[in-house]
Amino acid sequence: MARLIRTDNTWRWAVLGLAGLYFLVPLAASVIFTVDVPGQGLTVDAYTKIIGTEGFTTSLLLSLGLAAVTIAVVLLLMVPALVALRLGAPRLKPLVEAVCSLPLVVPPIAFVAGIGTVLKWGPEHLARTPLFQTFVALQNPAFPVVLVLAYVVMALPFTYRALDAGLQAVDVRTLVEAARSCGANGTQALVRAVLPNLRGALMNAAFLTLALVLGEYTVAQLLGFRPFAVWIVNISGSQAQMSVAVSVLSLLVTWVLLLALSGAGGRAPGAARRTRISKASKG
Repeated sequence: MARLIRTDNTWRWAVLGLAGLYFLVPLAASVIFTVDVPGQGLTVDAYTKIIGTEGFTTSLLLSLGLAAVTIAVVLLLMVPALVALRLGAPRLKPLVEAVCSLPLVVPPIAFVAGIGTVLKWGPEHLARTPLFQTFVALQNPAFPVVLVLAYVVMALPFTYRALDAGLQAVDVRTLVEAARSCGANGTQALVRAVLPNLRGALMNAAFLTLALVLGEYTVAQLLGFRPFAVWIVNISGSQAQMSVAVSVLSLLVTWVLLLALSGAGGRAPGAARRTRISKASKG
């Protein structure tokens, strides 16, 4: 038995080592390309020039803002919907799952073509109506709400899977009934009883949505906006070394944000327990 356990661990470490090489070797090659300049030796000029490059700060802040709003919107939509689905209409789960999976079937080009067709209705058919200003506001370059709407749709498959896995591990009906027996209404039962038990699922959904928004290029480019992914591609033609440096930096920023979200999710249970203990001691 001991030999079998050692063999299983050996295969596990071998697979993890191969996976690490698969991801780390291209990353290391990219870093070497950005710091090894022929004729100059090792230099970090490609990284020091990034912050001063036109559009870097604006595009990065725009992508982070779009990611934050997208995460908030998709969670506000999906969490109550899936909880209500499990409590009141479990037979509709296959239908909801199919609807949420549609963005995986529709190509991004077709998706953005449909969005562009709808946006053309503004100047063509609604120019003399109050809705025209709504179409203009949706396409404000400072913060294009239309991208948030598109990203929410694109994030549905990943958010649904993450939240559904979390809900399957929780007895939602018992939690809600227990909360209501203590005098809580539906909203209070969701916030105080269900959400604390879905912290891991919420973090996973936020991770996936954040990665989607920071790396999405097709929809933003075809609609004429310039978030971080589009900015990286735009500067790659004339400044290849800097574009690779920005890609490496964006990957590191994404990792840092994901680790920050993971850390926040991991600290929350301890903080909640300390709060409950403090209240109990005061009582």
